[in-house]
Amino acid sequence: MDGGAQQSGVRDPPGMGGVEQEEDVGEGPPTTDLRRSQPLFIHSISRPLSEEEPRASSLPNIPNPFPELCSPSNSPILSSPPGGQGPPREGVCHLVKVFSEDGSCRSLEVSAGTTARQLCEMLVQRTHALHDHSWALVELHQHLALERCLEDHESVVEVQSAWPLGADSRFVFRKNFAKYELFKSNASLFPEVMVSSCLEANKSMAHSELIQNFLNSGSCPEVQGFLQLREAGRKVWKRFYFSLRRSGLYYSTKGTSKDPRHLQYFADLTESNIYYVTQGKKHYGTPTEFGFCIKPYKVRSGVKGLKLLCSEDEQSRTCWMAAFRLFKYGMQLYRNYQQAQARLSQHPWITPTPLQSVSDSALVAMDFSGCTGRVIENPSEVLTAALEEAQAWRKKTTHRYSLPAACQSSPLSTAIHRTQPWFHGRISREDTQQLIGRQGLVDGVFLVRESQRNPKGFVLSLCHLQKVKHYLILPSEEEGRLYFTMDDGQTRFADLIQLVEFHQINRGILPCKLRHYCTCVAL
Repeated sequence: MDGGAQQSGVRDPPGMGGVEQEEDVGEGPPTTDLRRSQPLFIHSISRPLSEEEPRASSLPNIPNPFPELCSPSNSPILSSPPGGQGPPREGVCHLVKVFSEDGSCRSLEVSAGTTARQLCEMLVQRTHALHDHSWALVELHQHLALERCLEDHESVVEVQSAWPLGADSRFVFRKNFAKYELFKSNASLFPEVMVSSCLEANKSMAHSELIQNFLNSGSCPEVQGFLQLREAGRKVWKRFYFSLRRSGLYYSTKGTSKDPRHLQYFADLTESNIYYVTQGKKHYGTPTEFGFCIKPYKVRSGVKGLKLLCSEDEQSRTCWMAAFRLFKYGMQLYRNYQQAQARLSQHPWITPTPLQSVSDSALVAMDFSGCTGRVIENPSEVLTAALEEAQAWRKKTTHRYSLPAACQSSPLSTAIHRTQPWFHGRISREDTQQLIGRQGLVDGVFLVRESQRNPKGFVLSLCHLQKVKHYLILPSEEEGRLYFTMDDGQTRFADLIQLVEFHQINRGILPCKLRHYCTCVAL
């Protein structure tokens, strides 16, 4: 073979020549298109290689230890679309990893049709947690600082399959007391200033009745208000007047004008998911911490394509998020709520009755001073009985959990509150506010923690009107007995358990009763 053949890069096929050619050593520099170490297989070019024809190779015939990686039907690499995990296949078990608030995780095998509610019920059974409809599955994208609560009917595997490969997205199992608050206190959820009054026929209707009519029909009221918008490709935020209509989300290019000439279409909510933005100032430079994001389905990873918005306060953000849920799912949300209520009524023995949220209208005054209890119907007698009960609580110095005076200083009496799910030890005020915010800014959500400023005191952190308030609990001693008080000794409790149980029944000095305790379950 002459030098010209060598410069063109032609090699003898392995089956015909048997020996690979040596490198050509010449005077001049080598050419850039020269390929010296890769033989050319002529068989694969001229005709397909039959199964009966042996392949020329110097390696022994070793079976493939991972045949599933080479099968086009089973290979996750060959069957997945770019940037995703592929659509879920029916009849195949999928592995889902779920994390808890403390960082522990659990892996479960589920089918393609497993919903978020079904997965929550599985985790409740395995962790032996109290069963109620406030448990939720949260989709968390840590690299984007985005999170959202999955609706009960959403497919867990379908949501997971949309995540990009290698991303730090995860599912978190935790409480969300605000999930069904939409159907409990809808009038306060939709302030009058944010609901459009353009419907002339409904001007004479009460605001609460108007909102209830929207919910009963499975439709969403027209919500309007100012929002901060981050311009695409820039870090500048501008204030626009937004309006959510039946056709989508719009913003006005001229003040608060609703003229069609000034309305600019912003987003298609039916093809997107709505997320809360956590740590918005740090990641996106939001003007406030009340940010949220519209993430289209086609956007798998990265900030590009996200529609970032920011509210002025928590009430405004809550209203927008509730309106988006209604706009996207409609009556499906109410069916989810009805099904959750039906499950609790079918299994009353697993319902946490001591801490179950009930309407104040369902409570009646009772008198248990006699042999049998009776309902008090006279309003003045009800007030007298309430005052007597409060006085009895103030005078009460013993409790079923309390110990005699000689044992008041024992480790058991001073640490009995540590066994309660509402006690969270020594956590900071910032962590407390984040924890309550994640589990739902609903009136009555609370926890008890150790005080960082007073080493002997405790703090009751309570949510009211979407704000977290903190009440200092100080110990005091009288006649050799230890008490706890929040009002300078006017009302004293033998321990923290007695204090919490009292305020679950009576408001006392608090703005509302204790309804839901924040808890973290280890998986």
